[in-house]
Formats: sequence, structure tokens, C-alpha cells
Amino acid sequence: MMRKYYFINKFDTNNIDKQDKQTTIIYRNYSAKTIDETFLLKIKRYCEKKSIKFYLSNNIKLAIKLNLDGAYIPAFNKSLKHLAYSYKKNFKIVGSAHNLKEVRIKESQNVTKIFLSSLFKKNKNFLGINKFKLLSKLTKRDIVVLGGISKKKIKKLSLLEHSDFAGISYFE
Repeated sequence: MMRKYYFINKFDTNNIDKQDKQTTIIYRNYSAKTIDETFLLKIKRYCEKKSIKFYLSNNIKLAIKLNLDGAYIPAFNKSLKHLAYSYKKNFKIVGSAHNLKEVRIKESQNVTKIFLSSLFKKNKNFLGINKFKLLSKLTKRDIVVLGGISKKKIKKLSLLEHSDFAGISYFE
């Protein structure tokens, strides 16, 4: 079953209402100086009502404290501190990578899924379909497609062996 991951940096109920139960919301706001726990709990409760999973980016300790469904570790985070944390069995840790070195770091961080980027978005981390396929075969972790996913390009995912995907603009 296809799983979708929707990155948000603000709480917009209209966009969340458009999502189905196969969507996980990941709150990612790197411009905020501090994270308001009350704000995160508000998103969590809203997602729970909709039966949508809710993850927090780049703060595993807070995600555990707030009893969220999981946490997302961005590619730039190389820390292994969270390996000492205890958390509930169904708490998931996922993370992103752009190259083999980062894939190996995510494996050592014990993520369950690696968001491999960028498939379509032409940026400094652009992989394209062939490099993406090669890189995805170098890990046993589940792969989530990330980068430039649009309603038009979604059909191209059938060229890959991975149907899970993540994005921002696809969902809005």
C-alpha cells in the first residue's frame, strides 16, 4: 500500500483535510527559533481525529515526549544520540539522504525508511531515475521517493520499485 509523507511548516487544516489515512504529516520548520509544544499538540490532536500519523522533524526527544507517531531526521543531522533514547515500539524514525554516504549514516541512525532525494527536482542533489534506482538498491531499508513529485510526475513512480513518496507541493 502506498504511503505518502506531507511536509508542512504551518498548521493549515484545509490542507490536512484533503489528506487520506495513508498520509503522514511531518512538521518541519527550521526557521522557528523555538518549538511551541502547545502548537505541536494542537496539530497532533487534529491529525489523530483524522486518523493521520504525525511526525516531528529534527527533534526526536520532543517527538517522544509528546507521544507523536514518529520523527524525521534530515540529511544534515548526523547525530546518533537518539539511539540511547527509549520509546514505544510503534514509534517510527525515518530520515533523508542524497548520496551513499548519507544512506550509510541513516542506516547507522537506525531509521526504518530512507527518503531518497532528489528524484525529479533539479537541484544540487538531483539524482534522476537511473541514479535513484542504483542508490536505492544499495540499502535494505524501505525507500521513500522525495523531490519534485507533482500530480503529472506521480505516474513515473511506476518506473521505480518504490511507491511511497514525500513532498510539499504535491499535497497543496
